[in-house]
Amino acid sequence: MALSMEMMRICVIGAGPSGMSMLYHLAKMEEQGKRIPDVVCYEKQSDCGGLWNFDWRTGVDEHGEPIHCSMYRHLWTNLPKECFEFPDYTFDQHFGKAIPSFPTREVILDYLNGRWKTVNAKKFVRLNTIVKNVIHNPDKDNFTVWARDQDDEKDLPPEQFSHIVVATGHYSFPNMPYFKGVETFPGRVLHSHDFRDAREFTGKRLLVIGSRYSAEDISLQCVKFGATNVVCSSRSGPMGLKWPAEIQERPLLERIEGQTVYFKDGTSTEVDVVIYCTGYKHTFNFLADNLRLQTENTIYPPNLYKGIIWVKAGNKRLMYIGMQDQYYTMTMFDVQSFWACRVILGEMILPENATMETDIARWIQRLENVTSFADAVDFQTEYVMDLCRESGYQHNLDVKYLFTDLDRNRKESMITCRDNVFKSKFTGTVSNKHTKPFMDAFDDSYDAFVN
Repeated sequence: MALSMEMMRICVIGAGPSGMSMLYHLAKMEEQGKRIPDVVCYEKQSDCGGLWNFDWRTGVDEHGEPIHCSMYRHLWTNLPKECFEFPDYTFDQHFGKAIPSFPTREVILDYLNGRWKTVNAKKFVRLNTIVKNVIHNPDKDNFTVWARDQDDEKDLPPEQFSHIVVATGHYSFPNMPYFKGVETFPGRVLHSHDFRDAREFTGKRLLVIGSRYSAEDISLQCVKFGATNVVCSSRSGPMGLKWPAEIQERPLLERIEGQTVYFKDGTSTEVDVVIYCTGYKHTFNFLADNLRLQTENTIYPPNLYKGIIWVKAGNKRLMYIGMQDQYYTMTMFDVQSFWACRVILGEMILPENATMETDIARWIQRLENVTSFADAVDFQTEYVMDLCRESGYQHNLDVKYLFTDLDRNRKESMITCRDNVFKSKFTGTVSNKHTKPFMDAFDDSYDAFVN
């Protein structure tokens, strides 16, 4: 049964890029004269921005909650900004001029805030408020949410909602596999989630475990700031990238004995620091078991119709935004959010459960053919464009040619790949070069990058 506007109430959990895209589109629809339901967004941090908010802390925050931040000082994006530029709020519009293609964290957060400000999307957000529990009430066909005001240190009265949108991200709860003997290692052992400043490792010999973006970037950052050398170990084999001489690749770590690390091929070396870049777990402890997405990091998680609607419970009114392994990022969250908003407002009608299950199975079956970076980008491009077509999203978000160029640049040289320039799909503007090459640019401030 379709709900009247008076019966609808939307709860968005998380005010990072995914949750804020939901709020942006709802606010924009309201600005265009549409009636929207009551909207509440709970955000446990002191500001919007999710991972893009830098926090010097590791472990727990000032309220004793697990730290959300996985960002670090001197971080530059590992994708050109042209891969995630919003078509309705371009970098030209925000900065008023061309800027380099690989911005620093502070620059990206400024850009995001600029877009949200155009429609006052933050008006829905309750900061420093953490969701503790969510259940679905089948008899009333709604959800109950319990939250806690962290400033006042008090539990809030439970609230009722017709729809729940989970936008908490999935890069905050580290995956830490055990390797034999790691407890004997006398040096520092940490996960990339707790990595904050490459300068800590100047003059050190590092073992980095993993082969995804965080392993690549942290290895390069540490060499940039004076690490003696970095050994990258992974089970997936060589990354196929052109590394500087200070970075070597080895097979998967087998065991650790003191400062000596041994690999599957029988080789060994001594290191001073072990950094796990082994990914994250999808963790939603605040959701009842029947509402909880349980998945490895994959480009098409199970039990989510169109990668959004939870089909196992909640009567099609529980949605997840941004839960995929990501090649596309901001623009994927944006079209997911637009699609979800149109469904909530009754502008799109969902099919029966059996049809949704069949659609999920079709996408997951296609994952069997994804065996390379190019395959994954093609898959996610088609997914994003499918959402665009179905929702009537007004822009073509296909930028897989940019990913192809990036992949080629990385294979030619990891040292110089961030010095390349790219062209905006939406404005035609070619980015300018930074005043210094990436490996020589040590000031990551907004002013140093933009001005």
